[in-house]
Amino acid sequence: MSAKAFTAADAEAANLVLVGEEKGRQAVHDLITAYRANRRSGTAHTKTRGEVRGTGKKMYKQKGTGNARHGDRKAPIFVGGGVVFGPRNRSYAKNVPKAVRKLALRRVLGDLTRAEKIVTVDTFAIADGKTKSFLSGLKNVTDAERKVLLVGNFDDSTKLAARNVAWTQLVTPSELNVEELLLSRVIILVGDAVETIAQRTA
Repeated sequence: MSAKAFTAADAEAANLVLVGEEKGRQAVHDLITAYRANRRSGTAHTKTRGEVRGTGKKMYKQKGTGNARHGDRKAPIFVGGGVVFGPRNRSYAKNVPKAVRKLALRRVLGDLTRAEKIVTVDTFAIADGKTKSFLSGLKNVTDAERKVLLVGNFDDSTKLAARNVAWTQLVTPSELNVEELLLSRVIILVGDAVETIAQRTA
């Protein structure tokens, strides 16, 4: 499992489209914002004074008490009353056009290629499904001990071996997204992953 640095020449040979630093920055920002917004549940919800349970009876007479005039205890100034301008159930989902997604992927891959953070290997498989074997195989590819992203089509035993290694992540080339790339120190492309990613950037 000898690793090879992925260069701009390799990307060109694989028909993988990259863009430079002159474009795509806003696309990356928009896509990351959408990813994080789409993970929000939007379930925080408060009740207005019209939704709070309770009687609508006037709490005391209008005049003669020396107190301010009030209708009922569901007013926002009372404990247990309604909430003014509080959060309501809503969707935070954002839609990002396909062209913007593609541009963001091209930009991030270009940045990572120039920074020499991408390596390629022909195969990566752990037959016995053991974490120790996975770490040993990974060490043959990279010395990184932080976030490592492996991109390829892995068998069940390899996934099992990687499950307990929190600082690594296994994804398929079709599921790879910009946020995962940005959060990784090293990206390892296994087998024909480059060809699949190239189709996504075309």
